[in-house]
Amino acid sequence: MSGLPSLASSALNPDLAGRVLADWSDGEDAALWRIDDARYGASSRLARLGILTLDFITPVVDDPYIWGQTAAANSISDVFAMGGRPIVALNIVAFPTATLGLDVLKKVLEGGVSKTNEAGTFLLGGHSVQDDEPKYGMVVYGEVEEDKVWRTTGAHIGDVLILTKPLGTGIIATGVKAGMVDDPSVAAEAAKWMTKLNSIPQKLTDSLHRAVRAATDVTGFGLVGHILDMTSHSLDFRLSLDAIPLIKGVTELADMGLIPEGAYRNRFAYEDRVDILALDATLGGIAGKIDALFDAQTSGGLLLAISPDRAEEMLAVCKGAGFDRAVVIGEFVRGTGKVSAR
Repeated sequence: MSGLPSLASSALNPDLAGRVLADWSDGEDAALWRIDDARYGASSRLARLGILTLDFITPVVDDPYIWGQTAAANSISDVFAMGGRPIVALNIVAFPTATLGLDVLKKVLEGGVSKTNEAGTFLLGGHSVQDDEPKYGMVVYGEVEEDKVWRTTGAHIGDVLILTKPLGTGIIATGVKAGMVDDPSVAAEAAKWMTKLNSIPQKLTDSLHRAVRAATDVTGFGLVGHILDMTSHSLDFRLSLDAIPLIKGVTELADMGLIPEGAYRNRFAYEDRVDILALDATLGGIAGKIDALFDAQTSGGLLLAISPDRAEEMLAVCKGAGFDRAVVIGEFVRGTGKVSAR
């Protein structure tokens, strides 16, 4: 969920008597509010929280079915990033049926429903419009118990951060569009990760679920931008650069200059809070690896902040769920809201 900070105000964000926990002014992954609360006549059990999000994307691959899967996984991810379970989804479609045809749109929608079925989510229609530029995504509603909700902030000093998917989907998509990816396994690996559901919350025991102190997913702001969202005025993050997992071919494409515009925007936006010189020195001056840190991801992995004594347990669950590249990428330390290398 992304907001428009210049428009955010109390008039546009009514609190509804204290039930709203996150809206477009909070920088969270989705809207969050109390469904059950003792003040509103609910039972004494812990409150249910509603999660509501929407997202849509333009094509990132040539195959319409894989694009549909990617867009759906990307939309559902915000519910998983808050520790929730997705329940209901609606399609968002903008499509030039006169030029691309209904058969192509049918494949896109089939890709989307394959992912909602996998997530155990009801897909109940949606809305479509004609548009010269195709776009597809979903509105997704989910729920989470109050003691299991994951927020973007909340990490403690000494917590480690787990990244569940490798980086580089934006760079690879740029290379494919430019016709510079000769090895089909490179695009195939990117598609594998973009279409993989971030369904980690569905795999966890209650104890391990509650052990996650903060979480988000890696999407348009790149790895660095989303890590910065998890820091605060009292926290910095020390990044273990040699641990960062990359999709095959990413650094080679980046070194050739195949960098998406979003990566440049992210670097410009965040470089005053990132020790770029230290990162460059740690990486041996290899620019491509730095570019990957700012690369805007489509349906990227989860970032899970957890105490070191539970990290191996969490990694075992991730790997058992098919996130075989999941790894600890650094730790939170006392600071002022910056990212540095260690």
